[in-house]
Amino acid sequence: MDKILILDFGSQVAQLIARRVREAHVYCELHPYDMSLADIKAFAPSGIILSGGPNSVYESDYQADAGLFELGIPVLGICYGMQWMAQVLGGKVEAGATREFGYAEIRTQGLSPLFEALQDRSNEAGDSLLDVWMSHGDKVTAMPAGFKLIAETASCPIAAIADVDRKFYAVQFHPEVTHTRRGTDILHRFVLGIAGAKPSWTMPNYIDEAVKKIREQVGDQEVILGLSGGVDSSVAAALIHRAIGDQLTCVFVDHGLLRLNEGDMVMDMFARGLGVKVIRVDARAEFMGHLVGVTDPEAKRKIIGREFVEVFQRESAKLPNAKWLAQGTIYPDVIESAGSKTKKAHTIKSHHNVGGLPETLKLSLLEPLRELFKDEVRELGVALGLAPEMVYRHPFPGPGLGVRILGEVKAEYAELLQRADAIFIEELRNTRDEATGKTWYELTSQAFAVFLPVKSVGVMGDGRTYEWVVALRAVVTSDFMTAHWAELPYSLLGRTSNRIINEVRGINRVVYDVSGKPPATIEWE
Repeated sequence: MDKILILDFGSQVAQLIARRVREAHVYCELHPYDMSLADIKAFAPSGIILSGGPNSVYESDYQADAGLFELGIPVLGICYGMQWMAQVLGGKVEAGATREFGYAEIRTQGLSPLFEALQDRSNEAGDSLLDVWMSHGDKVTAMPAGFKLIAETASCPIAAIADVDRKFYAVQFHPEVTHTRRGTDILHRFVLGIAGAKPSWTMPNYIDEAVKKIREQVGDQEVILGLSGGVDSSVAAALIHRAIGDQLTCVFVDHGLLRLNEGDMVMDMFARGLGVKVIRVDARAEFMGHLVGVTDPEAKRKIIGREFVEVFQRESAKLPNAKWLAQGTIYPDVIESAGSKTKKAHTIKSHHNVGGLPETLKLSLLEPLRELFKDEVRELGVALGLAPEMVYRHPFPGPGLGVRILGEVKAEYAELLQRADAIFIEELRNTRDEATGKTWYELTSQAFAVFLPVKSVGVMGDGRTYEWVVALRAVVTSDFMTAHWAELPYSLLGRTSNRIINEVRGINRVVYDVSGKPPATIEWE
């Protein structure tokens, strides 16, 4: 199987490069920039991509092994990757007088295999123009020997270069982000064309590889998995069950912070529908007791994660041969917790399944989805034969409503939020967009209600009320690393608000969140 190697120089969006490569059905792996030359040779990639990064090449220790350029392997440098390539091959990099952050228009030069027949438009002279996304202060000011200019901008005269004979290419912009309109085409041009990788990495093939790997890891030992009912843990359960069958026992913990009627649904879906062994544990009092008086979001996440582990340890004691704790950890969880292989990303928030495991954990971790993005997890679920309504259900955080109740978590708040959230989801499912014919639940990537620990004055009938507020949140995203707030119809929002206020006693005001990610995160905590 052909493979692409991505060397990460510390970019926050390096994982997006991997996602774009996989969209071409080519397997790839992301490794730190200082991967040894011996390991690079052993990996035997069809092509190498050098990511961007936050540093300056002329004063940074973020230096890869320059011997990779002697392996006869095609290389694509992006942003910092371009600058590092230029410098080590004999070019020159300097601080730019003008920095470029955001949209830019590049003009391509000559016939380059990387840009040939790609354009967003042309100018009066017939030059091909591309809309791209720049994020750099330094720039290449002199090209290495053998390289030719293949793109420029007004403020960056050397925006892309190529040594066609050695199949070395470099771009100053970021083709991996959606703001670069033809970015995916450019990456696929390198992967499939220049590097010649064959598109043989598909979910059925991935299942075979993952099943084999799980069997090799686990052997004849037993696995315990925390089942939340969300997409990630559900697909993980189905994949592991495919691999080892009854060696898997799922533990479904009802901590009182689930969606309305979640417990019954999970048992119907897995225990009765798929034939998976599921133990249902009522731990509501236990979780709520530990959350009394706790208001800090990180503290809540850590407590909930710790309690999950303690429950798993207690249940695993009943399974003498259980040696593994399986989790539905996926790439975005790892990235946001700065738990990626490079350890260079800034921590945004911790996730209970990557940042909250105490040293007393007596089980080894099994994380079969750790290298997959959310859309790949859904694709895997379909390939495993899971029901579409399960696979395409909106994500639900591991800590549940614990991070959707701002401030202290109380059982009464959870009950109000469950009912309000259920009404919102029901209205999204029952309302179709006239232009597409799809429901607004299908058109949004994640939608939920948030309980706000503030009261507002209201009027119901002839009486004055002083009750709680909930916020509605709905976003549209392809990768959950960036997101836009969903422009829901006013009529839908109005119906939802009226129903919540009329049907959920204790709530008298509903607001809608119109923040994107960034600068906000999708969840409120």
